[in-house]
Amino acid sequence: MASCPLRLQRLCQLLLLLWPLFISASIVTHLPGFHGPLSFHLDTGYVGVDEVQLFYYFIESEGNPAQDPLLLWLTGGPGCSGFSALVFENGPLKFRTVEYSNGSLPTLIYHPFSWTKVSNMIFLDSPVGTGCSFSNTPETYIDGDVTSSLRVHKFIRKWLIDHPKFLSNPLYVGGDSYAGKVVPFITHLISQEIESGAQPLLNLKGYLIGNPVTGEVIDKNTRVPYAHNMGIISDELYKSTTQSCEGEDYENPTKAQCAKKLQVVEKYFDEIDIYHILEPKCPETLPKPKNLSGERRFLKDGHKKLIMPPDVPPLYCRSYGYYLSGIWANDDVVRDALHIQKGTVPEWILCNQNLQYTKDLPSNVKYQHKLTSQGYRALVYSGDHDLAVPHIGTQTWIRSLNYSITDDWRSWFFGGQVAGYTRTYANNLTFATIKGAGHTGPEYKPRESLAMVKRWLSNQPL
Repeated sequence: MASCPLRLQRLCQLLLLLWPLFISASIVTHLPGFHGPLSFHLDTGYVGVDEVQLFYYFIESEGNPAQDPLLLWLTGGPGCSGFSALVFENGPLKFRTVEYSNGSLPTLIYHPFSWTKVSNMIFLDSPVGTGCSFSNTPETYIDGDVTSSLRVHKFIRKWLIDHPKFLSNPLYVGGDSYAGKVVPFITHLISQEIESGAQPLLNLKGYLIGNPVTGEVIDKNTRVPYAHNMGIISDELYKSTTQSCEGEDYENPTKAQCAKKLQVVEKYFDEIDIYHILEPKCPETLPKPKNLSGERRFLKDGHKKLIMPPDVPPLYCRSYGYYLSGIWANDDVVRDALHIQKGTVPEWILCNQNLQYTKDLPSNVKYQHKLTSQGYRALVYSGDHDLAVPHIGTQTWIRSLNYSITDDWRSWFFGGQVAGYTRTYANNLTFATIKGAGHTGPEYKPRESLAMVKRWLSNQPL
């Protein structure tokens, strides 16, 4: 407060108290690296929640924004920026994958298979410390499944109050990978508020999750049978591992023999890209912690001291695009165009692995059961070449809900070809595979994924 004149100190104190309530939004018409004006409506901004400033990208539907659903989208990690989904998954921009030369700026191009063709979309940087979301209070960087979900719930409520023209639009919450764990819980929080009659009422319709983590042991225990089914490990190794690890949590085995077998299995996994088993194994582009003591603090003032530059992948690697995103998003001209507050995030990271984050939501399955039993719609989809969260594990926990089948296993098509397989259950639950896709379905199969979500959002069969 030293910079405040004495007569204005009370006003300054009041403004600091009210700062978390503020919502700042700016229209973005041009982006560095993109030729010409944007062909879609883009807002960026911050919503203050619990002394945290959550940064978002909002893109109006390219169809009928007044009537199309509003989709709040979270990216996995935890710690991956909403911008990751915007440019690599289901948003209307893509990086042109050409070799980077010093001093240039990576080029952005329009992505014609964006989900914004059929929905208004908010891409959110959550939890705090992700992307451009920040706090001036170090203690608020200590986050987890529950606290971040509570903040996202407050975020969408504040955002809709500030954008009342979207209050009547059907609201869905979506996300993939680790975000699939918190999305049902966030949806549950919204549904509870609706039940309480809190005004204004949000028009919640359901949720959608892709290759989702649930917190259940089955998420990762099915990696071994999936790897066997796909010819990655031998019959003998599969049999001996499953016998040695019967009843075990494969991620935290207690039996020495089980742990030994899983070490052998892990060697095979390390040789391939577990997010798409048919793609080349490439260097990661994520920053590596310098602090070998295991401390995982992420405070904006100490950020640059904790990381080393990532490896540069070959041009043929999918991760080369991730590398380009870091160069683009850390350019000062780009930051000005996106209206990012100066001095808040010294270095933008695609997926921040240095969060002080607690995975304190044991399982989301009970919330999914409650939501779908209450009549909310759910789409659960899986890229079928993902070893990280295999589709056979997802199908296993879906079966544990004990819902009757209303439309049995069948192919779904796009362009006259099989695009995947689907099954519909009672209580508005749809499961679908995306044939040939990896961990983040829209990234690998954008055309098919858009067709899938378009049909589902419009209540048509896949």
